[in-house]
This record gives sequence, C-alpha cells and structure tokens, in this order.
Amino acid sequence: MFGKYRVVDHIVGHLAALGVDHVFGVDGANIEDLYDAAHFRPEVTAVLAKHEFSAATMADGYSRSGAGLGVVAATSGGAALNLVAGLGESFASRVPVLALVGQPATAMDGRGSFQDTSGRNGSLDAQALFSAVSVFCERLLAPADIVSALPRAVSAARTGGPAVLLLPKDIQQACIALDDRAEHPNGSGPSIGNPHLIARELRRATGQVTIIAGEQVARDDARAELEHLRALLRARVATVPDAKDVAGTPGFGSSSALGVTGVMGHPSVAEAVAASSVCLIVGTRLTVTARGGLDDALAAVRTVSIGSARPHLRCTHVHTDDLRGSLRLLNQALRGRGRPSGLRVPDLVRRTELRPPDCGGPGLRYRDAMAVLDRALPDGTDIVVDAGNTGAAAIHHLAARRGGRFVAALGMGGMGYSFGAGIGMAFGRANGGRPGGRTVVIAGDGAFFMHGLEVHTAVQYGLPVTFVLFNNNAHAMCVTREQLFYEDRYSYNRFRPSSLGTGLAAMFPGLTSVDVSDPTQLAAALRVALDIEGPAVVSVECDADEIPPFAPFLTALSGNAAVTEQVPTAKENRADVAASA
Repeated sequence: MFGKYRVVDHIVGHLAALGVDHVFGVDGANIEDLYDAAHFRPEVTAVLAKHEFSAATMADGYSRSGAGLGVVAATSGGAALNLVAGLGESFASRVPVLALVGQPATAMDGRGSFQDTSGRNGSLDAQALFSAVSVFCERLLAPADIVSALPRAVSAARTGGPAVLLLPKDIQQACIALDDRAEHPNGSGPSIGNPHLIARELRRATGQVTIIAGEQVARDDARAELEHLRALLRARVATVPDAKDVAGTPGFGSSSALGVTGVMGHPSVAEAVAASSVCLIVGTRLTVTARGGLDDALAAVRTVSIGSARPHLRCTHVHTDDLRGSLRLLNQALRGRGRPSGLRVPDLVRRTELRPPDCGGPGLRYRDAMAVLDRALPDGTDIVVDAGNTGAAAIHHLAARRGGRFVAALGMGGMGYSFGAGIGMAFGRANGGRPGGRTVVIAGDGAFFMHGLEVHTAVQYGLPVTFVLFNNNAHAMCVTREQLFYEDRYSYNRFRPSSLGTGLAAMFPGLTSVDVSDPTQLAAALRVALDIEGPAVVSVECDADEIPPFAPFLTALSGNAAVTEQVPTAKENRADVAASA
C-alpha cells in the first residue's frame, strides 16, 4: 500500500518504528511541523524543554539510560546554536543522539532571510558548524533525500555520537510518495569485533588481571557480559568516572571492585594495575580525566583493549561496534579448554579514598552528605551528577545503586547538564524495559544558575526526579583554583547568598522544595523527597572553601594522604566461581 506523506510525517513514523517514544526540544517556526507530525503519532511524545541545551542533554540522558536512541529537535538561528554545547558532550562521550534542526526555506538561502544558516552569500554555515560536533551531518536539499538520509543518520549515531539532519522548512512540509513498509526499517546490525587476540593474551597471563571498564559497556548494555568475564578471569574491576554503574554494584562483582579511575578516583587502582599481568581496557578511550595517575602503571603492564575507539595510549586494540556481542565471543573462547590456567588474585582488595584537608566552614561536608545519600537512595535509583566540586565528591564517594544508572557528563563537563539529563532518564526508564524508580540529580548552585530552571519541566510533566542542590554560593571549583594557584588574593567566583529550596517552593506552588544545613535535616528531607510521586528539591548548605576529592588539587597541597580499606576476595580464587549477574 502506498501513500503520500509529509517529510516530517515520515521522520516521526520512522522513529516510532525504531522504538523511539520521546522527542525532546523547544518548538519554533522552523521546527513546528515536526511537532505537528508528532501530535498525530500517539506512540511518540514531543517534550517541550525550556532551553535547547537542556533538550540536547535530555536526549543524551535518555540514550544513556538504555531507553534507545535519544532525539532532540530545535528550530533555526539561536535555537540551533544552543544545541552545540549539548551535542558537544554527546560527541565527546560517544552517546547516540539524533538532532533534527529546522532551517529557513531553501528559496531564501543566501538572500538575507531571518536566521539564514545555509552558508551561502556570507551567511552562517550550519552544516560546517554541526559537522564539528557530530559523527554525521547532512542538509536536505530535496524532499526525497529523507528516505536515505534518515537511516544513514540513525546508523551513524548508533556507532557512538550525535547525527544531525538540517531540515529546511519547505522540505519538511513537502510530500513524498512512500511505501508504508518504509516506516519499518530493517537495517543491518553493528559490526562485532573478533576478540581472539585478547583471548590469546589472557590465556598466556599468569597472576592477576585488572579490568578497566568504560562508557561503551553502558551504551551497549554489556554489563552482564562484563560480569561473566570478570568471574571467568577472577579479575578486579575499576570503572572510569562516567561508567560507575557497569561494575561493582551489589550482584556485579562488588567484592572485586577497585573503584574509580582518574583524577576523581581511587589511588589503589594504579597499584592494582601495576601488579597485574595483563590490564584489559573495555569500552573506553581513557581520557586524561579517566587516566590521571595511571600512565606509569599502564606503561609497565601488558595492556589490551576492546571497544569502538582506540584508547589514548599504546596497546593492542580490537575494534567492535557491538561490545556486548564481542564480550560474549570472548567469554565463549575462555571457557572449557580455553580457560586461562595461571590466573589468581590477592586475597585482599585495597580500596583507597582521597583525603582532602578538614574544613570548618558552615553547612555539610561533601563526604558526610554523600554518606547520607548513600544510606537513603534505594536500589534502582538513577543518579546523574553535574560538573564541579559537587560532581567530584559524588563520583568519589557515592556508589551506584543495584539496577540503577550513574551518569556524569565528563566529555565536555558542561555545567547544568544534569538537569536535562535527569529528566531524559526519567522519561526513558519505561521504554528501556526497566521497572519504575526515581532519578536523583546532584548539582551545585553554579550549575543550577545556568540551567536549573529546567526543574519546571519536571514539574510540568510530574516526573519522579529529586534534585539535590549543593549550595555554597559560588563556582566552588573556581574558588578552589583561586586559592591554590592565585594565592587567594581575590575571587571572581563567589555569589551573593541564595535560598534555592525556599525560592523554588515559592516559584512553583505545590513543589516539595526545602533548604537543609545538617545531616539530620538532609536525611529527613530525603525521606520525603524520595517518597512522593512528582519532583522534589533539596538544597544543601555547604562551604565553597572545602577542597573536593580531586587529585590535581590535592597534589597542589603538601602532605596529602589516602584512607585505605581492605576487602576480602578469597572466594574469587575458587575455580568454580560463577558469574553473579
């Protein structure tokens, strides 16, 4: 059966056939036809954000939640430019996102139209701009182009990163003759890399194996396969900061979890790598943020890698766009006669914490607040943390929940990311086949002042999101830098005091929103904020002069020490240990 469809109808129908159930954006003249098309597809909800950056981070968070492809839509001009920072995060962190960007009608290209971004006659070139923050960018020149361009964009995004389609308004409105079956795409799957080189290295290993797991484990939902591999190798596992939920949570080899790598991580990871026969890097490029403190240890150890991108260090690398499939092959190769025979781990795992100097200022200390959160957050909770001192503390101290996600945007470190991402994750939970649960956003007041009014979107849609705001009346990481590197002679980064909880309660009638200043108040506020149906805000008073658990800062201070805990792992040495996933 054949019919005539507008280009926007085809786009929305194609996305619905892929299982996309939400499109995030801000409406406007040159994207309104897409919103119109979504209105007539009940299986697709078009979500209205308050800012295009947040709409992009909603799509990013939706994708990271495991719900499927995140989609963001924006109109032309300044709205399109607002997408760039959000897409830059998805690009750097290799998160699949599809961006649908409206443009003025093609008849006005280069003729001085409002918001002309055709690149003609001296106008801004949107294709050149978005090509720098995407793995695919194409400007449609004819209505029929959408039939091939859309599947190519989706396929490119699924390799890891944003794909952008620039859609002139006249092309969006144009009709194309289309077979209805085209709405049900049947694309080929991603390539599965053969891990035989890695299997060979692991069979030859004697002693211990350390695994460093990264963000592709989450993107490809290879958590169970990683746990089976860990059990086969009796390995100890560290995660990069933006992949805390892929290992070490209860039921996923927690007794052999080393903690987090990098500048916000745990020093014992470097010790474990240095003592290893082989270090296996799984699904991460190991940027400086994730690699800090590990370079010497990695250089001295046989290192192998598997993933969609080669790490930022010399090693044997196996490319795969389907990490889940490749890990299944690796697990099969290491069973039975192929099982390594010389592997063993020490009976104790050392876990270390960074110890910042004491701070006697007002409010809660970061570690104390994270301890309260750790006791309060139930299994299944998704956690999204923002940039800055608050993010460093959460990454270092707060464990991922069993069955929950833990997301940190460290690709570009854009402040305010967590507000949109948390909303996207809340929308995406059902589509990802996961049981109901709550999303907790952890952010500082500096991040809130950038994009925190996206709280209104959570209010508007009644989402189960709890926003925990650490209010120290400053861009605190910048204050720390002023103190450590500029002799504390001045500060550009301290704010006039604010009461965020009280202010938001007054701004949004009916919103549960409070200010707290001690652990008892925080615990009581969280009990309420985690038990209601809709959104809630808890603003925590803290001190801008507190140094966070961030290695470069602590290195600048003399006499830094680490706290050590030793965890028994003798059961990992048994030959009959089974995967617990």
